[in-house]
Amino acid sequence: QVQLVESGGGLVQAGGSLRLSCTASGRTFSDYAMGWFRRAPGKEREFVGGISRSGSWTNYADSVKGRFTISRDNAENTVYLQMNSLKSEDTAVYYCAVRRSALPVVTAAYDYWGQGTQVTVSS
Repeated sequence: QVQLVESGGGLVQAGGSLRLSCTASGRTFSDYAMGWFRRAPGKEREFVGGISRSGSWTNYADSVKGRFTISRDNAENTVYLQMNSLKSEDTAVYYCAVRRSALPVVTAAYDYWGQGTQVTVSS
């Protein structure tokens, strides 16, 4: 069992930045690749980006590439999502998830999910 807790969401103006954190407990954090997803009102959940369990490899959705950066600190059992140049269309509930594998995947095939944190970008 892995417990995930996201934090760092909030209200920000368009063009601003936020950093989300996802802290894990319960298992060896470095055994898991991690992904960030989001669900906007009235839309399906979508993949935002992911990071390998070593932290050496990341991938991103085209919609956030160049604006968002994922990193992880395995010593702190935490993964981060740095979001810059935020747009109103980034408004969503953001979720982190873990997958017991070396690499993340873009589908929802993850083993554990956090409860989500709300990000609202005002235009």
